[in-house]
Amino acid sequence: MRGASLVKPLLFAASLAPLACLSLGAWQGSLGANPIETITRATGVWTLRFMLVALAVTPARWLTGLKDLIRLRRMLGLFAFFYGSLHLLTYVWLDQFFDVAAIARDVVKRPFITAGFSAYVLLVPLALTSTAGMIRRLGGRTWRRLHRLAYVTAALGVVHYWWLVKLDTRPPRNYAILLAVLLLVRVWIVVKARRERQRA
Repeated sequence: MRGASLVKPLLFAASLAPLACLSLGAWQGSLGANPIETITRATGVWTLRFMLVALAVTPARWLTGLKDLIRLRRMLGLFAFFYGSLHLLTYVWLDQFFDVAAIARDVVKRPFITAGFSAYVLLVPLALTSTAGMIRRLGGRTWRRLHRLAYVTAALGVVHYWWLVKLDTRPPRNYAILLAVLLLVRVWIVVKARRERQRA
């Protein structure tokens, strides 16, 4: 990829833009009547967006032939984890004030929080095993199997968002459609590659 050395820092800076906007809004007091809810919602949505963009890298690489796109996937996945951590921290700190008992009750009794918490738990091993060293330790095949959990994580993120909203379900529905398309494209490419190997 030409200019790849420039693409990564530009993407890194662009990925921090949502956080910068939230920070500026908090400093200016322009996050609305309920800034905690605004921050929680925004960090959750950006977590889901980064997860979906990271999942789109492999199909885009296969379809376009731009092999160097794969270098961006780890960064995008880690930003999903970063914004997911901010999302969780906002809930635990600003919403629940580290009340462990209240948080545990929410996780058990409120389905959308159960889905969101489960998604974050699955994100943790994906983030911890994203380094080249962990890929070598686990072995390529085991690592690939583990990282298929990314689709489960994204699905739980969509469910978390869908169950959270009460009236306008269009945004989570759109993310669900995008996730389904990404999964179908990946399945199609895998099946196509398998058939080509059989013919060979």
